[in-house]
Amino acid sequence: MPTFTAFTTLADKTRAETMSEAMEHLTPEPTGVGVFEIEDGSGLFEIGGYFIEPPDEAALALLAKAFEARDFVISELPETDWVAHVRRELAPVPAGRFFLYGSHDADKVPAGVIPLAIDAAMAFGTGHHGTTKGCLLALDRLADQGVRPGNVADIGCGTAVLAMAAVKLWPGLPAIASDIDEVAIETSLANLTFNDLAGQIDCITCAGFEDPALAKAAPFDLIFANILKGPLIDLAPDMAKHSAPGCFVILSGILNTQADEVAAAYQAQGFEQIVCDVLGDWTTLTLKSTKA
Repeated sequence: MPTFTAFTTLADKTRAETMSEAMEHLTPEPTGVGVFEIEDGSGLFEIGGYFIEPPDEAALALLAKAFEARDFVISELPETDWVAHVRRELAPVPAGRFFLYGSHDADKVPAGVIPLAIDAAMAFGTGHHGTTKGCLLALDRLADQGVRPGNVADIGCGTAVLAMAAVKLWPGLPAIASDIDEVAIETSLANLTFNDLAGQIDCITCAGFEDPALAKAAPFDLIFANILKGPLIDLAPDMAKHSAPGCFVILSGILNTQADEVAAAYQAQGFEQIVCDVLGDWTTLTLKSTKA
């Protein structure tokens, strides 16, 4: 089945989100629409839609003009067996004591590791990226230092791989994972079953800490947030509000050039930077709450 994409950019987040909502009412309607901040310092937001039949170019042109966006770039993607592609491209990832792998590589899991299985058909934030690996290495370091949290939150969880890593490291650890994307939560729940962790992590759909379940479970001793610079900075006050004294916070999704800005936002909320890890173009920050 062919897939078509239509992308444009504009410089205002609110208008970008409103434009994405308007795209959902096009005919033919898109199968998915998203808004993403372009992390290059330009201040632009990308609005994109996916279609299973050719989109209405005239309607898209009118939409771009109405919102003062750039002209849409429309492309037809070649038909691809994405599961087969993932299986070819995503090799197992060792990260300290953790070992991430796809179901097709189950025979490659070495002895003495904590395995984290992500099925190729669920490849959504599989850990084959410097940000997720950086978070796992930071978690591995905390465990080596004798840290034992009482509870954990995984904000913007994707596949919930970080929450799963913590629960596998400390069996019985109360854990909650949240994501704004319902598909991510469905993927997380499937991965919990895939890793024999069904029912051991609460998975909820919400932005940041907005769900009452997070307030009820707080304060947390360990919080992961592997998202993007902008949302991380916006979350800093809520992160402080939901943190216990001495809480460790592991942040990633941060380009190396953005690390100082993110760290400063958290230091302003009472966190001290413990470690700054760099993997390729990406930085992972480990911070600790200084509140009494």
